[in-house]
Amino acid sequence: MNADIPVPARDTIAELVGYHSPQVDVAVRLNTNESPYEPPAAFLERWADSIRTAEWNRYPDRGADELRSRLGSLYGRRGAQIVCGNGSNEVLQAIFLAHGGPGRRALTFAPSYALHDLIGRTTGTEMVTCERASDFSFDRAAAQLAIERDAPHITFLTTPNNPTGMVESRETVEWLADIVPGLLVIDAAYAEFAQWDPIDLVDEGRPIVVTRTYSKVWSLAGLRLGYAVGPTWLVDQLSQVLLPYHLSTAVQLGGILALDFAEEMASRVAQLTAQRDRLFDALAADGRVSVWPSSSNFILFRPAADGHRVWERLLERGVLVRDCSSWDRLAGCLRVTVGTQQENDAFLAALDGVLDSLGFADGGSNPNR
Repeated sequence: MNADIPVPARDTIAELVGYHSPQVDVAVRLNTNESPYEPPAAFLERWADSIRTAEWNRYPDRGADELRSRLGSLYGRRGAQIVCGNGSNEVLQAIFLAHGGPGRRALTFAPSYALHDLIGRTTGTEMVTCERASDFSFDRAAAQLAIERDAPHITFLTTPNNPTGMVESRETVEWLADIVPGLLVIDAAYAEFAQWDPIDLVDEGRPIVVTRTYSKVWSLAGLRLGYAVGPTWLVDQLSQVLLPYHLSTAVQLGGILALDFAEEMASRVAQLTAQRDRLFDALAADGRVSVWPSSSNFILFRPAADGHRVWERLLERGVLVRDCSSWDRLAGCLRVTVGTQQENDAFLAALDGVLDSLGFADGGSNPNR
């Protein structure tokens, strides 16, 4: 036994590397795919009023029934088809607890959201990977081989994909749903920015569940509220593994009231989508940068210079982006969250200055477009 650790954790925990993203006090923070906008002032006022009158000596609504009912109405679903958690990550953990674990296997398509693998291994689930194509598109032939080989109990598909920003077609998702032997989890944290919504595929007779979050479009990353839409039998299974009273009264109230501001949120989606397209065009026109199309609120790009060095130089200039340069299959890549027009302009100016300082003059055209 290690003398420095009187009671060590199980061996598999020691092998895990946590999911971290730097929180640095900079002028322009574009590294964690948050909304650049504060929640509407009217929402904050109403939420504060509701908190003042809540019964704080009582436990919260254990089933979050009103919240689930309101979310169901948003999608034309019943509340019984919704399960909520402290961020979509808690919902993902519940999926692993109910359908993963020792002796069970989960499949992901890399590169993808790193927390699927981390949560899976934390729960003792065997994690297997199918590689995407060289351009990061979904490879049907490789997927079919992986599914036939590994017979996963859970298959995770992230669309729009994080970190690439690419979205899968409805046809591809339906094809995958037809061949997986177990549960298909569609992680759609960024679906509001894409061309279609996979929630349309949820049906009582299909083992499909779609996870979503309040962290992006609803400007409520600090609230920590996520949810999933799925068949009632699956929602019942997930509810069994969640801790009692896991969702606080304040979180439930905030989640309910936010839904009254759907028009404001839709307007913000339109603004961010326009900024994303403008940002993509600017990067694609720069001959020193390779960039991938995005249907999300972030863009993956690879500068001609060393990616980590560019990340450091951007940080020195007060701009924080996500350093993906050491991730599998993403050598040299960085990821930038779409911000306000001013933040995006500051990022583009800083990137231009960094690449100039490293000896990479802009040739005016991008051979990777």
